[in-house]
Amino acid sequence: MIITIDGPAGAGKSSAAKGLAERLGFELLDTGAMYRAVTWAGLRAGIDLSDQNALPHLLAGFRLEMPADRVIVNGEDVTRAIRSAEVSRASSAVAESPVVRRRLVELQRTIATGRDFVCEGRDQGTAVFPEARCKFFLVADPKERARRRHREMLARGDATTLDEILSAQQERDRRDASRDLGPMVAAADAIVLDSTSLSLAQVIDRMEIEARRKI
Repeated sequence: MIITIDGPAGAGKSSAAKGLAERLGFELLDTGAMYRAVTWAGLRAGIDLSDQNALPHLLAGFRLEMPADRVIVNGEDVTRAIRSAEVSRASSAVAESPVVRRRLVELQRTIATGRDFVCEGRDQGTAVFPEARCKFFLVADPKERARRRHREMLARGDATTLDEILSAQQERDRRDASRDLGPMVAAADAIVLDSTSLSLAQVIDRMEIEARRKI
């Protein structure tokens, strides 16, 4: 069974997906981390991430492993590196790339075939797994999302301001929602859940109730 959780950055998708997967005994697929991993690899290689001719060459030598709570690119642990402000700013260009999206969507479907997964991202319930039996679209107030992101980055030692994060978040939301391929929108059959005033446990509780109805 596939459960999808989509929504904008900072809404709490990653933490909710991890918690829900643990409660249900499902595996977790963090698709946002996959796009960030490609972004990190492109920045490391010094390529223009908007160059659709360069990206296939990057992907040809790209090897991704995602053991529990870790992201490994070509043998290097990049779990922390892919959450940097630099990668966040550059990741939308990669997410908008037809070349990258086709490759990663194929990989996501291959990984999930015949298994129980909670899949978290931007277009899991619409483009990647449209037939999923249980779908969520998690949202939160933009300022609250920015505050959450700011706290995360400060905890990692990344120097940035709340205003900078909010500005970048607004631009990213605009691009994610308006892109031609796999835009960030709620599936018609998704349950929209606002996490602004909810604790993480409360979000997971509500998701678990709905998911168990579908199992």
